[in-house]
Amino acid sequence: MDKPLYRSIHSLDDFAFIGQENVNVIDEVYEEDSFWKELVKRIVKNKGSVFGFIMITVIVFMALMGPVISGYDYDEQIVGHESMAPRIPVLENFGIFDGSETLKTSTGDLLVNKYETIEGGEDAYHWFGTDVLGRDLFTRTWEGTRISLYIALVAVIVDVLIGMTYGMVSGYYGGKVDNVMQRSVEVLNGIPNLVVVTLLIIVLKPGLMSITLAIAITGWIGMSRVSRASMLKLKESEYVLAAKTMGAKDMTLMYKEILPNIFSQLLIMSMFSIPNAIFTEAFLAFVGIGIPVPMASLGSLISENFKSLTTHFYMIIPPVVVLALLMLSFNLLADGLRDALDPTMKEV
Repeated sequence: MDKPLYRSIHSLDDFAFIGQENVNVIDEVYEEDSFWKELVKRIVKNKGSVFGFIMITVIVFMALMGPVISGYDYDEQIVGHESMAPRIPVLENFGIFDGSETLKTSTGDLLVNKYETIEGGEDAYHWFGTDVLGRDLFTRTWEGTRISLYIALVAVIVDVLIGMTYGMVSGYYGGKVDNVMQRSVEVLNGIPNLVVVTLLIIVLKPGLMSITLAIAITGWIGMSRVSRASMLKLKESEYVLAAKTMGAKDMTLMYKEILPNIFSQLLIMSMFSIPNAIFTEAFLAFVGIGIPVPMASLGSLISENFKSLTTHFYMIIPPVVVLALLMLSFNLLADGLRDALDPTMKEV
C-alpha cells in the first residue's frame, strides 16, 4: 500500500480556541429606567430637596386644613381673649404651651395665665395664641399661608405663559423683532416693582388683584431672558434645521423641537422665582400696601405683630417661621431639581 503523500505534523492538542471559556456565558440584559424614574432617584439622593418637598407638602396641607380644624374664623374677634399665650392640648400637661407667659412690669416679672381668669378659659385652646384683638393666630397664620401659596402659583403661571413665550419668540425670530422686544423689556425692567404696585393701588383697591397684576407686569422678565438665551443657543442646531427643511412651521419648531430641550432650565428658573414672589408679597404687606384688613397674609401678620414684639413675642414667631420655611423649602427643592435635571451644573 502506498504511503500517504503528506503526514500531519500537528495534533488536535496543539490548538486552543480563543474565548472558548466564554462560549456558554449568556449575556445579561438590564432593563433601562425611564427618564422620570432616573429623575426621582436623583432627587431622592439630595437630602435638601427631599426636606424641601416634605416641608412644602406639610405647609400646603396645613394651609388647606389649618383654618378648618382650629374652630375659629380668621376675622373672628373674641372678647376677653386678647393677647393670650399659646395653649396646646397634651403639651400643657408637661408644663409647656400651657397658656402662661411672663410679663415685664415696673415691679419685676409677673407670671400670668389668662386661661385661668376668663370665663370658659379652661375649655379654650389657641395653639399659636391670639393677637391684640382676640383673633386666633393659628387660623390667621394658615390663612395667610394660602395667600403666599396663591402668589407662588401666580408666579409660576406668569413665568410659563408670559415669560417663556416672550423669550422664545424674541430669540427665535431675532433681528428687528428681537431688538424691539428686548428694548421694551429693558424699559419695563427699569421701573421698580414698588412703583408699579403703588401706581396699581392708586388706580385699583389694595388687595390680591393689585399684587397679581404687579407680578404679571414685571415678574416674567427673568424667565424671558433665560428662554431667549436658550433659544438663541439651540435654534441653529442640526435637528432644528432638519425639521425646518422638512417643512415644519415656526410654532412646531419652537414648541415641539426646541422647548423639550430647554424645559428643564425653564422649570428650574420658575422654581427659583417662587421665593422671590412670596417675599415680594410679604414685603408689600409689611410696608402696608398689600392685603387689606381683616384679611391676613404672612407679611401683614408680621407687620401687625411686630408692634407687640417686646411685650408678646410669641405673636410674631408663627408667621416668621412659616414664611422662612416656605421660602427655604422652595429654594432647596429648586436646587435639587437643578442637580437632577442638569447634573453638569455641579461642575460649573
